[in-house]
Amino acid sequence: MSTTPFSGLPPATVCLLRLSAIGDTCHALALLRALQSAWPTTRFTWIIGRVEHKLMSLVPEVEFISYDKRGGLRSLNAVRQALQGRHFDVLLHTQLAFRASVISTFVHADLRLGFDRARARELQWLFTNRRIAARQNEHVLDALLGFAEALGVARTAPRWDLPLPAAARQYAAALLPERGRALLISACSSHPLRNWAPERYAAVARHAVEQWGLRVVLCGGPGAVERAMADAIQVAATVPLLDQVGKDTLPELLATLERGWALLSPDSGPAHMASMVGLPVVGLYAATNAVRSGPYLSREHCVDAYAEAAMRFRGRAVSAIPWTEKIEEPGVMDLISIEAVIAKLAQLDTPPHSSVPELFSFDHSD
Repeated sequence: MSTTPFSGLPPATVCLLRLSAIGDTCHALALLRALQSAWPTTRFTWIIGRVEHKLMSLVPEVEFISYDKRGGLRSLNAVRQALQGRHFDVLLHTQLAFRASVISTFVHADLRLGFDRARARELQWLFTNRRIAARQNEHVLDALLGFAEALGVARTAPRWDLPLPAAARQYAAALLPERGRALLISACSSHPLRNWAPERYAAVARHAVEQWGLRVVLCGGPGAVERAMADAIQVAATVPLLDQVGKDTLPELLATLERGWALLSPDSGPAHMASMVGLPVVGLYAATNAVRSGPYLSREHCVDAYAEAAMRFRGRAVSAIPWTEKIEEPGVMDLISIEAVIAKLAQLDTPPHSSVPELFSFDHSD
C-alpha cells in the first residue's frame, strides 16, 4: 500500500477538482484510478463540469459534485452549499483556470495540492499549500500523474476501466454489428481553427470506403458547427457514410468507439475517449502540440505538422516557443495533407475488407 507524505497512512477523503474539458477529464480519470488502486479504502469526491459528468458518472464508488459554468452565480452557490460543513484530507487542484480556483475556496482541506510554480498559471499557486514536482515538457496526462507521485503513489501505466452500461453497448452493437470494421471520424474540436477542411475528411472517407471496404461513421456533438461539418463531408464524399453527429450520448459514443477500427480526429475530447477503450487514433495536429496533448496511446499515429506551423506562423522552432503554445491561425490545419493522413491510417493493422453488399447494407434513416 502506498502512503501519503503527511500521515504515513492513506487519506480518508480526497477531493479531485477537474471541471473540464472532456479530454482533460479522461486524463484526470487515469489519476483517479491510480489513487483508487493504491488506496482502496479512501473516499473520493470529484467536482466536475456538467457535460463531463454525463460520461464520468459511470465511475463507481465516487461522489460527484457537478458544476454548470453556464449557471453563473447560482451554479457556484450550489457547489458551495454541497461542500458546506465538509472537510477533506486532500484537495487535488488539477485545473489551471481562475474559475476552478474560486471553486477550490469552497473545499476545506488540510493539504491543497497544485502545480509547481512554473506551471501554476492563472494564479493557481495562491490557492494551494503544496506543489507537485517541477517538470518540463510533459504530456498533460503525465503532468496529472505527478499529483499521485506527490502523494507517494508510484507512477504506473495509465488505466481507465470505465464501465459501460449494457444499454450503451447494445446501442453500439446495433450500429456496428461487426467489430473492427469502421473508421470513425470525429471532425470537430472545440476550437474551429483546429479543424481540418471537410473536403479533406471526405477524401479520406472515400478512400476508406472504396479501397479498404470500411464503414465510415461521422460522430460528434449536436452543435451547429458539427452539423455543418458533417453535412459538408457527406456532400463531398460521394459515398454513403453513417451520420451519427448529435445522435449519441457520451456513453453510447464511447461504446461505439470501442467497436471501431480507428478514429480520425483533430485535438478533441473523442480522441482521448478513444484511448480509454484502446482504439487507435490518427490525430490531426498542427494548431496544437501532439507531444503535449495528443491521444496518449496513439501519439505515434498522429499526423504532426506542429513544428512546420511553428516556423511558418511564429517564425521559430518548436524548441523556441512555449510548451503550451497554441498556433490557432487561419490555414494552419491545411499543413496536413490528405496523403499524409491516408499513409498514417495504412500503418495501422490492415483494414478488414468487407463485401460490397455488406458495405452498403446499413440503414441511413434517422
